[in-house]
Amino acid sequence: MLASAVLIRRQRGVSLIELIVGIVVLAIALSLVTAVLGPLYIKSTDPWHQVRATELGQSMLNDIMARSFDQQSPRSGSMLRCGESGAPACTVQNGDGSWPADAGESAADNRLRFNDVDDFNNFTVDGSVLTNILAEDLADVYRNYQLRVSVSYAAAGEIGGISLAADQVKVITVTVRTPTGSEIQFSAYKGNW
Repeated sequence: MLASAVLIRRQRGVSLIELIVGIVVLAIALSLVTAVLGPLYIKSTDPWHQVRATELGQSMLNDIMARSFDQQSPRSGSMLRCGESGAPACTVQNGDGSWPADAGESAADNRLRFNDVDDFNNFTVDGSVLTNILAEDLADVYRNYQLRVSVSYAAAGEIGGISLAADQVKVITVTVRTPTGSEIQFSAYKGNW
């Protein structure tokens, strides 16, 4: 009988205090892991948003560059450009950097009515109301994106090895703000030729 008593072992469980300490240690460890990995999850969408912003900015820049240099630029294939003798003068930019409003157009108008690049100056739009050139809604693609355009004359001087007067080139800058708050700028020169 003594031999059978030795074979019987006492079973021992986990006390309530040990269980609570284990849960607290596990909670602290998981909190540290999520605190370290959490920002990485947020930043993992940045490349995707940058690609979308690049797509939007380049598309808008292409749309603007397809327009005439100036309201006074001939659209019928004339050999004269605005500002040359025998042609109307080019539009003069206001002292505050704005452009005079063309008849029937303003920055609040639908961009599909704009016919020259300076019509886009101060054009600002939220991605939820953005449309493509065919007036198709792009809200699902660019929700929470913001787009801003500025247009001004380039400073007189040399651009790419070519000496230019102050009213021969306009600088178009398109700024796209992503949902994560980063801004990407695109710039192009539109020449009067």
